[in-house]
Amino acid sequence: MEKKFASNVLLKSVPTEYDVYFDMALTMLEEIIKRNEKGEKTVMIVPVGPTQQYPILAEMINRLGVSLKNVHFFNMDEYMPTPTETISKEDPMSFFGRMKREFYDRVRPDLVMPESQRHFPEPGKEQELDALIESLGGVDVCFGGLGINGHVAFNEPPEEAGVTPDEFAALGTRVLAISRETRTINAYGYQRGDLYGMPEWCITLGMKQILSAKKVYIALNRPWQNGPLKHTILDAESAYVPASLLRRCPEVIFCGMEDVTKGIL
Repeated sequence: MEKKFASNVLLKSVPTEYDVYFDMALTMLEEIIKRNEKGEKTVMIVPVGPTQQYPILAEMINRLGVSLKNVHFFNMDEYMPTPTETISKEDPMSFFGRMKREFYDRVRPDLVMPESQRHFPEPGKEQELDALIESLGGVDVCFGGLGINGHVAFNEPPEEAGVTPDEFAALGTRVLAISRETRTINAYGYQRGDLYGMPEWCITLGMKQILSAKKVYIALNRPWQNGPLKHTILDAESAYVPASLLRRCPEVIFCGMEDVTKGIL
């Protein structure tokens, strides 16, 4: 089942959580094959959260012999224990480590992209990363999830009042504090409730980079995402629901399991 909420915004429902991951993996694969056939590079922003699509994608790539040699992956974000350093790559919570385990190490060596095309934001190199995206011709597709407060990547809603949608949309890659809401839901979902073990800082690609994408695909794999999805799709644009700004992109797809889309579709 699917429904258009604007000429460029599509919400589709799939039966189960696994179907969300499969649809996401298939969409990623189709985008890569489409550009490979034209001899073009593929530039993607990709998430850690969800990650269950990556083993599926790796198996598809291996079975079909799809080359990633002309593909660039820009990971959305990374945890930081302090405002100046990213989490250790060996830490179980490291997004870098999870990408390696869940995807890069699973793709055949003759097909996987070189490490120089696996990009992560780093503190002190924010402007370099933004410039690299521009030099590659911008983002073809941005894949991601949806936060409890409507965030995309770690673009947390502003704490101060009066921030306009245009001001928020112009924010680039940066270091910021993770909101209490995000730390709480992530502790519940990934750390067995260990709120005090959650990092308090992060580095994230900015809304400017995400909104530069020609296409955006948001996976909805948690029942509680029904709430932020309603405000994202049905309310007016707002810096305080960052995902509501995705409507500015030429094409936006939200794909969720039935528990998420119930009452909206």
